[in-house]
Amino acid sequence: MVDDHYRNLVEQVKNDVINWRRHLHKNPELSFQEEQTSQYVYDKLASFGGLELSRPTKTCVVARLIGNLPGRTVAVRADMDALPIQEENSFEFASQNPGVMHACGHDGHTAMLLGAAKILSSMKDQICGEVRFLFQHAEELFPGGAEQMVHAGVMEGVDMVIGAHLWSPLEVGKIAVAAGPVTAAPDVFRIIIKGKGGHAAQPHMTVDSIAIAAQVITNLQHIVSRNTDPFNPLVVSVTQIYGGTTHNVIPGAIELVGTVRSFNPELREEVPRLMEQIIKGVTEAHGATYDFVYENGYRPVINDERVTSLLKEALIEVLGDEAVIEAVPSMGGEDFSAFLQKAPGTFFLIGAGNTEKGIVYPHHHPRFTVDEDALSIGVLAFVNGVFKLLQEQPIRGVAS
Repeated sequence: MVDDHYRNLVEQVKNDVINWRRHLHKNPELSFQEEQTSQYVYDKLASFGGLELSRPTKTCVVARLIGNLPGRTVAVRADMDALPIQEENSFEFASQNPGVMHACGHDGHTAMLLGAAKILSSMKDQICGEVRFLFQHAEELFPGGAEQMVHAGVMEGVDMVIGAHLWSPLEVGKIAVAAGPVTAAPDVFRIIIKGKGGHAAQPHMTVDSIAIAAQVITNLQHIVSRNTDPFNPLVVSVTQIYGGTTHNVIPGAIELVGTVRSFNPELREEVPRLMEQIIKGVTEAHGATYDFVYENGYRPVINDERVTSLLKEALIEVLGDEAVIEAVPSMGGEDFSAFLQKAPGTFFLIGAGNTEKGIVYPHHHPRFTVDEDALSIGVLAFVNGVFKLLQEQPIRGVAS
């Protein structure tokens, strides 16, 4: 198990981490608007001493801890942005910003990394190399803050990178990690079905965009069920339908919006062609036309095998064999993948749910919260993970 000295250090910052998380939860800011959040983080980091601070973008913060001895560079990332959700919790520290809420755990991620930075900044003489703390803006909104930070050069010289997500479906005390695919590419599409509007009592004189759109929606599901390998994960979901003005008018156009989730890059390229083939066929069969726009979202997160193995060893030292489980790939998206284009790394999940405490609501729910006991586990995982990776030989290159 990990040295008791580390545990004592984490225990010393436990209350700070909880208070930081609660402050952030109370004062959430949306993607690309994290001005007060980033300043709060900057000020806390400055108070620790021993860190070189910078603001590569308007609302992110990077802290560099350069050890007294030479070595490799390990980066650790936490995201800071909130969501456009009206909070329904009655906590004393519930959101004070109407319509904005930390409903995904990013407040906890930021607090955990602040805790790790405070501990590690006091251990500079034990660090061989550099620890780079990446406090990222705008994970929730494409094109994402990670890509902007990479373009700003925050990954230059980094040998390995790790990140974590507090995960409410996983009970507190557990950590899930796995090599290979972890999160999918979250692409977005928009379809406009253009028919001919008219009176609802005379449908024969119209080209019914609603009826045609319904067929398009149904037939798009054949991409998953009949056009692709069932062992190659894929999701095609229509999530928004816009059109119509009243009960007795067939609208001339209907807009469909949705998402496609995939891991395989070849399949990701193939899906838009299959979609347009279906849209074109259905609309032409009924005398309608269409517009189709397909936008690639974040890349999938693919964990590096070697970095994952080393991190898993570090996590087992923290919690023991039984607490560290195999992560199941999610069709959700994560822009941590941008960092993985520059250095091999791994992204893992920290259990934050607790049925006994009623902490059962899913991410992005207005009553979402996390078990704050998970915060200390996350700090300890970051600290021990950093030391484990600093001891490893450099692993240069892009993750596969």
